[in-house]
Amino acid sequence: MGLTTIGLFLLISLTEKISLLHLIFILIVLGAGYRLFSSPNTNAIMSSVDKRCYGVASGMNETMQLLGQMLSMGIAMMIFAIFIGPVEITPAYYQQFFLSLHYAFILFTIFCFIGIFASLVRGKASSISNPGIHSEGKKTAK
Repeated sequence: MGLTTIGLFLLISLTEKISLLHLIFILIVLGAGYRLFSSPNTNAIMSSVDKRCYGVASGMNETMQLLGQMLSMGIAMMIFAIFIGPVEITPAYYQQFFLSLHYAFILFTIFCFIGIFASLVRGKASSISNPGIHSEGKKTAK
């Protein structure tokens, strides 16, 4: 989550003069941050439910991810509508477009930074304790 926050922070200064290599580097940081966060987060979610609830937990996880994506797109479009208005984005509107991107990336960087603390509060992933199974996964004699 920290890498994702850094990647979003780097995108705040995005301009039309950014080099392609610089943009690729930022996107690599964003992608690495997402991948390094997504798998352990999914593991923590799935480890916190009983096996019979895996389908429901997986469905809820995917639903929440999609809901977050839709909400962020809605926020971005609202920011574009405020700064650009209902016009086609042509070179005449590039200044307003980059200004709206600037504010969108500031807002999403703040959200992501808050997400770091939400993840820290969650604590460590622990599996559901099953009577008759030790933490090493071996069955006990009854």
